[in-house]
Amino acid sequence: MLSLRVTRRFRNFAAAVLLTHSPAAVSNLIQNQNQKPLEEPALLKLKAERDPEKLFNLFKANAENKLVVENRFAFEDTVSRLAGANRFDYIEHLLEHQKTLPQGRREGYMVRIIMLYGKAGMIEHAIDTFHNMHLRGCKRTVKSFNAALKVLTGTRDLATIETFVNEAPKKFDIEFDIFSVNIIVKALCERGVLDKSYLLMVEMEKSGVTPDVITYTTLTSAYYKNNKAEIGNGLWNLMVLKGCLPNLATFNVRIQYLVNIRRAWHANDVMRLMQKIGIVPDEVSYNLVLKGFFQVGHFEMAKLVYFSLRGKGHKFNVKVYQTMVHYLCKGGEFDLAYTMCRDCMRTNWFLNVDTIHTLLEGLKKNGQLNKGKVILTLAQRRVPPFPSSHLSSMQAVLSRS
Repeated sequence: MLSLRVTRRFRNFAAAVLLTHSPAAVSNLIQNQNQKPLEEPALLKLKAERDPEKLFNLFKANAENKLVVENRFAFEDTVSRLAGANRFDYIEHLLEHQKTLPQGRREGYMVRIIMLYGKAGMIEHAIDTFHNMHLRGCKRTVKSFNAALKVLTGTRDLATIETFVNEAPKKFDIEFDIFSVNIIVKALCERGVLDKSYLLMVEMEKSGVTPDVITYTTLTSAYYKNNKAEIGNGLWNLMVLKGCLPNLATFNVRIQYLVNIRRAWHANDVMRLMQKIGIVPDEVSYNLVLKGFFQVGHFEMAKLVYFSLRGKGHKFNVKVYQTMVHYLCKGGEFDLAYTMCRDCMRTNWFLNVDTIHTLLEGLKKNGQLNKGKVILTLAQRRVPPFPSSHLSSMQAVLSRS
């Protein structure tokens, strides 16, 4: 098991809130919210530029323009596109220069650089940034530790993660928080090391770091996925007994498990329970329950749930339509499948090509070529357009004798 040296310190949160929300700060915040956003030429040029070298030079020319470098989305987009072009030398040049600027003394800004290096796959640069923050006069806390840890978990190298977890907190006098625990638990679960992740949660709780709903949800999901339902159920009960109430994500994990083991009725009961205790199901919840009924052959119940929810004013996304049309076609109910597909496509939501093919074939088989042509016409109007090969294959379905 990971040997983690953990101590707990308590901060004066009230003082922090007062400092953060001073009258002057609140006044400035209100003024900033009332101002219309500025459209700076540099930001527009960065967004439009597609040539990696020109993009690099443009960002470099604006490296000290706060409206550019403080714009998280412009910064992330630039690094992402340079990484996509394999210009890691450009990324290093830009980010290393950013460290030398005054904002390089802010931990939040250095956290952004660590994460940007991570997203570009430049893991060593990210970890070096964390280790060398003091050289820039930047204080290092659990926030930057968590950022570096998050980047490391992307490597899925448990040995390297374990070394960092055991050495960095001691070296830099950093205390774990619940975010640290959740990052490590997730990394262990993703590698299938479930028992160690559970024991880590137990040990951290003994040290004063109380597990939260994310910790329990991550563990419960992992045990369900690994066919260890008894432990998953036990974690659910333990969470409730500890006074940590499940949230939307936790309920969806439970519903997913019940659907996987073909217990659609129980999954539907869980969704109804959510509504009773004030947790509003989302598109994932709806889609899972509908899929669950279809998979066990209860088509009428699936349709009943769908129309009941729609009658209550629930709005569905394209994934729900995809599930409905796919299974309706599978059950030979092409009229209803056509209506749903048509309505979905009219909002520029499009199902996958295989499902559209199946629908077109069913409509043609039933002598409903006119309906098939409506679907084809809508497909031809798609924005952005379908590849010509997809449209040709759809036309071929209707034209085959």
